[in-house]
Amino acid sequence: MNRRKLVRTGAIGAAAAAATAVAAPAIAQGMPEVKWRLTSSFPKSLDTLFGGSELFAKLIGEMSDNKFQIRVFAAGEIVPGLQVADAVQNATVEMGQTAAYYYFGKDPSFVFETGLPFSMNQRQALAWQVHGGGTQLINEFYKQYGITSFPFGGTGCQMGGWFRKEINSMDDMKGLKFRVGGFAGLILQRLGVVPQQIAGGDIYPALEKGTIDACEWVGPYDDEKLGFAKVAKYYYYPGWWEGHSIGSMYVNTKAFESLPKAYKAMIETACGMVSSWMVPKYDAGNPAALKRLVAGGAILKPFPRPVLEACFDEAYKLYDELSAKNASFKKLFDSLKAFRTDQNLWFRVAENTFDNFNFSMSARGR
Repeated sequence: MNRRKLVRTGAIGAAAAAATAVAAPAIAQGMPEVKWRLTSSFPKSLDTLFGGSELFAKLIGEMSDNKFQIRVFAAGEIVPGLQVADAVQNATVEMGQTAAYYYFGKDPSFVFETGLPFSMNQRQALAWQVHGGGTQLINEFYKQYGITSFPFGGTGCQMGGWFRKEINSMDDMKGLKFRVGGFAGLILQRLGVVPQQIAGGDIYPALEKGTIDACEWVGPYDDEKLGFAKVAKYYYYPGWWEGHSIGSMYVNTKAFESLPKAYKAMIETACGMVSSWMVPKYDAGNPAALKRLVAGGAILKPFPRPVLEACFDEAYKLYDELSAKNASFKKLFDSLKAFRTDQNLWFRVAENTFDNFNFSMSARGR
């Protein structure tokens, strides 16, 4: 063995290691200190939805060596939960966690980032947004509002909600004062339902007082925390208006463009990490929560197929009407519809066949 070569190589390696050790903090020291505020549409009690923003802020701090600090505020601490888009657009805050469909009153095209009723499941919708051009089209639409958005978590397929009485037909839905999120209210209203848009933290008091007759939120894990089973015992499924639900991280575009490239990348990366954390967290927590709700007296029931078919037909009539008069809606709908067709063909081949077989075996105790 050549001892001189070994010593020389070892010295070079040690120098390189030392240089790397110095370089990392040096890079951090070169980053500007940035302090932003993030307002959420959700209360602190929802540890998965609001917890997503807390995790996001933590990740950004760790990636930037705390040079980029984001302070998170729950719904109502800066602005009410349904005013996040305005707060970001007006630069009251730099960013906000929300569900885009809350703002369908501004333009029905807001529905697409959260999820169009009766469109796709969670995986299919993410495929459209990430690889099918969906996010690009969504952000083109958001330009007029000065917002740049990133997919931020999600829930998977949601439940249909809590009702004081049984739903056997569409006649039972007529006149019902129903808290339902966002855009689905337009569909239900056409069928005689009286939709109510109420932020998450305000739903229980409205249901308890009888201001509303029924409500939906997300699914067992969150619904249990919000206590709906105490005042409405019938728990229906599925939440066809959210066969998937993708959250939004709105960023004021001017504020975003002012960031160093590294900080922009951190935002995009942290949003992706939250998405990979949130959906599995719901999937892990929902089964046990559902068992507890049923054991506590909740009556689990599927929506009758005629009810689902009536809602489906009315939904697609509405989409055609909106496409005929709203160019932004049409552009997004045409893209999503084409993508959905191929996705459903594929999922019917492998995914659906496997799931149905596996579920049937599980039901037999295998």
